[in-house]
Amino acid sequence: MVGPNFRVGKKIGAGNFGFIHLGKILCTNEDVAIKLEPVYARSPQLHLEYQFYKLLLDDSEDPPTGFPTVHYFGLAGKFNALVLELLGPSLEDLFEACHRKFSLKTVCLIAYQLLTRIEHVHQKRIIFRDTKPENFLIGRKEKGMQNTIYMIDFGLAKEYIDINGKHIPYREHKSLTGTARYMSINTHLGREQSRRDDLEALGHMFLYFLRGSLPWQGLKADNLKERYQKIGETKRNTSVEELCAGFPLEIETYLRYSRELDFFATPDYEYCRNLFKTICDHNNWTFDDKFDWSDLLISSISADNATIVKPTTTQQEAQGNIGGLYTRVYSNSKGPNRDVEEPEDAVYCFCIRRKKKKKNHLT
Repeated sequence: MVGPNFRVGKKIGAGNFGFIHLGKILCTNEDVAIKLEPVYARSPQLHLEYQFYKLLLDDSEDPPTGFPTVHYFGLAGKFNALVLELLGPSLEDLFEACHRKFSLKTVCLIAYQLLTRIEHVHQKRIIFRDTKPENFLIGRKEKGMQNTIYMIDFGLAKEYIDINGKHIPYREHKSLTGTARYMSINTHLGREQSRRDDLEALGHMFLYFLRGSLPWQGLKADNLKERYQKIGETKRNTSVEELCAGFPLEIETYLRYSRELDFFATPDYEYCRNLFKTICDHNNWTFDDKFDWSDLLISSISADNATIVKPTTTQQEAQGNIGGLYTRVYSNSKGPNRDVEEPEDAVYCFCIRRKKKKKNHLT
């Protein structure tokens, strides 16, 4: 049990912070996600993450869209426990299901939503510092939120405005915080992060979705420090034109804009969103929430099952042959400044239930 009203179910993930379990709210039977962190963790993050969620969700009159509901935070034996709304697959899961390539329209729809999310985060005086596809999840179909992209995992977030309303100072020689594949060039150079770095990291992720990979992936090195240096060097040496070749000029314009922002500058989020809307307008695409994965069968995600099935499989066949596939990715790296570059640095949890088998199997 966690608190007076939450039952802990099976473990679905683990990382340096602790464990993630499926759970239920006893009084409503609603499925939830429960993050457990040892009380004496070397680098505790859960209480800080809880505080950031409180800041993000504190507008009771008009609750923001795209952030998970927090049900509880407190002690559970030898663990700190954070109980969150259970969500659907991550963008990385959906990217894999779509053969590791998203269409331009889907990326524009993603960008429009995520620029709105990051604007809200920044309005709450927070910078995210952990952009990666695994930290953006779609909502659950049974709640009618399957077209909404949620932002999760604020363990590396930071307030960039102090209690006196003053912006944090510019500093250099900072340790790397975030995921090397997507982090900004300035972060690689050891410069303090601010709002501009969140925007640039999003740009790198958008290009990852469009291209299928980034030029600095898969670099060989003798150790992590050397690998991060090589990633940073490759980013600096890859021109924006080369990186965005074959895509509309607005993609290049967005990346240039984010990289040219001053450390203290407030980004023009509406301008950025309109760049992606312009692409849709030029192609006569409507903002209809028709993503590449919308034709996949994504059924309810619960403590027992979820489903992602290729569109060539009919719904009846899918329900008959596969009870469910639930996938999530959790960081398995070390320390609060976790920096995961390759997929093998993460824990992938797949729980599959097939009709003729009684047990769930991890693959």
